[in-house]
Amino acid sequence: MIIGIPKEIKMHEYRVGLTPQGAKMLTQSGHKVIVETRAGDAIGFSDQDYQNSGAEIIQQAGDIFEQSALIIKVKEPQEAECRMLSKGQTLFTYLHLAADPKQAELLLASGATCIAYETITDDNDRLPLLQPMSEIAGRMSIQSGAHHLENTQGGSGVLLSGAFGVASAQVLVLGGGVVGMNAAKVALGMGADVTILNRSIAERLTNFQQQHNTQLTVNLSSQANIEHSLKIADLVIGAALVAGASAPRLITRDMLKLMKKGTVLVDVSIDQGGCFETSKMTTHDKPTYVIDDIIHYCVGNMPGVVAQTATLALTNATLPYVVELANKGIQKALLGNSNLGNGLNIYQGKVIHKAVAESLGYQYNSVSF
Repeated sequence: MIIGIPKEIKMHEYRVGLTPQGAKMLTQSGHKVIVETRAGDAIGFSDQDYQNSGAEIIQQAGDIFEQSALIIKVKEPQEAECRMLSKGQTLFTYLHLAADPKQAELLLASGATCIAYETITDDNDRLPLLQPMSEIAGRMSIQSGAHHLENTQGGSGVLLSGAFGVASAQVLVLGGGVVGMNAAKVALGMGADVTILNRSIAERLTNFQQQHNTQLTVNLSSQANIEHSLKIADLVIGAALVAGASAPRLITRDMLKLMKKGTVLVDVSIDQGGCFETSKMTTHDKPTYVIDDIIHYCVGNMPGVVAQTATLALTNATLPYVVELANKGIQKALLGNSNLGNGLNIYQGKVIHKAVAESLGYQYNSVSF
């Protein structure tokens, strides 16, 4: 199988879909790997590294898309990339279609088979290809939020740890999944007082609270609890997720009035549409905007700027699935592995994933090979 790795073109996206080590594994199995020139330069993977692994370097993205049967990316294809896809090709990447109707329209028109990292499951209904980036995004949310609390960034001038005789900052985390737990761990490590609101009090959250009893509060995510917590919060992390579907809107525009001037909202759920009513996608070039004196940080590819760590973590998770797709062929791999099959979002101009179809208003179709 010919496997193509284009250079990512989303703004400030420095990750790459396959490492030289991954390319070597595939070429040793008899597959052809073609990599766009300089695809891994930003994180220390040179063209020579890929060539030493048996891959071929291609100068133009168009040639990658034209020649490849399987295209491996990190972020959702941009409009120009969508238009280069064609029937008979398979795209394997993060898609986040529920929040991106234009991308869905273009992918449906392409006729390509589109498999999304974020909806692949494991035997415990977890999301193994979302987890590594969720861990990184959760940790970065506190780092970014703390920075934007500084007065020079327009924030309230609060230090997460406080100081001798000065109370620690109050951090509210909405969602107790992978993002939320990692955000909470970093915030606690920096000395903040943390509240996690989740739709259920799972055993892991109870155990986590017992480990940090004086700094951490865990409670149910009700409107009353959210509104109470917003009044004292200095930093709010939006970490709510429904696999494949639009993120639930947990903070309305009116709720901003409850918050202190200079409070920072970090919406890690922005890839799925965001969990704040006032959220809109931002970039690393211009990461924030202000509404009603509240700073909003809504960057859609947060891990893209810690690309070396993020690429290694991501490809550790994705490579076994890439190998399976290449060795078995797309249809056989999808039919033989129901967890991988859950990643199929679009096939031959139809939406295959139920949550994606419902979010976008498309007819849901079961796959028929």
